[in-house]
Amino acid sequence: MTTYQAAQRSSLPWLIIISGCLIAALTFGPRSAMGLVQLPMLQEKGWDRNTFGLAMAIQNLAWGAGQPIFGAIADRFGTWRILALSGAMYATGLLLMAWSPSPLILHISGGILVGLGVAAGSFGIILAAFARHVPAEKRSLVFGIGTAAGSAGMFLFAPITQGMIALFGWSDTLVWMGIAMLVIPILAIPLAGNSKTGAQQAHFDQTFGEALREAFGHRSFVLLVSGFFVCGFQVAFITAHFPAYLADIGIDAKYAVIGLAAIGFFNIVGSLASGAISQRASKPIFLALIYLARSVAVTLFLLIPASPATVIIFSVVIGILWLSTVPPTNALVAIMFGTKYLGMLGGIVFFSHQVGSFLGVWLGGYLYDQFGSYDPVWWLGVALGIFAAIVHWPIQERPVERPAMAAAE
Repeated sequence: MTTYQAAQRSSLPWLIIISGCLIAALTFGPRSAMGLVQLPMLQEKGWDRNTFGLAMAIQNLAWGAGQPIFGAIADRFGTWRILALSGAMYATGLLLMAWSPSPLILHISGGILVGLGVAAGSFGIILAAFARHVPAEKRSLVFGIGTAAGSAGMFLFAPITQGMIALFGWSDTLVWMGIAMLVIPILAIPLAGNSKTGAQQAHFDQTFGEALREAFGHRSFVLLVSGFFVCGFQVAFITAHFPAYLADIGIDAKYAVIGLAAIGFFNIVGSLASGAISQRASKPIFLALIYLARSVAVTLFLLIPASPATVIIFSVVIGILWLSTVPPTNALVAIMFGTKYLGMLGGIVFFSHQVGSFLGVWLGGYLYDQFGSYDPVWWLGVALGIFAAIVHWPIQERPVERPAMAAAE
């Protein structure tokens, strides 16, 4: 290999990475701050928490259902078109949510439209684009950078959203956030045509259907899909219901903002660390340890008497663990099947995440209205974390066997 070739291989496409990171921050920020909108919206509208919880649950389900579809389209036609669509749907959803004269409109706008907008511009789309431009040995690190950018969106949007609600009210805050989403198609310009980059690895000749059959016939992929369900359940429940939970146990509202901001900030730290660690360590075992650590953190938070200090400590710890699952999970899909259908296959894994998110958000509201407490959902999350650790442990970190490809070589 010549010096020039080595330099080409070692360099990273920073314009694409920076553009993708800004989009990840924008798409992840508003939806992660929805919990701050809940109480003022419900107070003004006179709706119960189950109404808002169902809207957020629908949002997570639409996000998950749209992810493999938008991922497949991006795999085939390029990323820019999908990201432009993301900005349009996201903006429309937030604007309609600000109006919301009835629960039905809330479920369509804040649920379906915002969910589809996030799906078309979320991690699965951005990370698949990154994967096609960087060598395999740097993917986990770059995935960590992209995931950290989404975490930065959460960190920034929590105090911004709370400040805007205090100044303008919850409805105008959603309007301004909707307008901000219209910049996504502009930011996405450097990602145009990325599906045909020369940095991709040699691809096995497959159709979409063949790729799906191969993936669902692969034991490690099925285990990965099963385990990522738990990640969605845990983080979506906290995102939607943490501010209301703190209010219920008598913690001042400002600590909900501090807590969400702390989760967002330390999410950045955790995502970057996860990308670096999973570049070197066993990804399945690392994932199992993350889920076990989450269960331990929640258990201690519930058993130790609540105070502002315990809220901040819990937020820091859970923030480190928050999206640290994303870099190794996406890297495992790329290792198993390559990057040709990474948007679609990563989207399928993420759909499982969002089914978990739907249940975490919806059960949070439903069981609260039934029992007047969030405790049953907290403890269910602890049990699911142990389950996730068990199913990730036997996952094999290696490419799927393809006899036809081996014979051709």
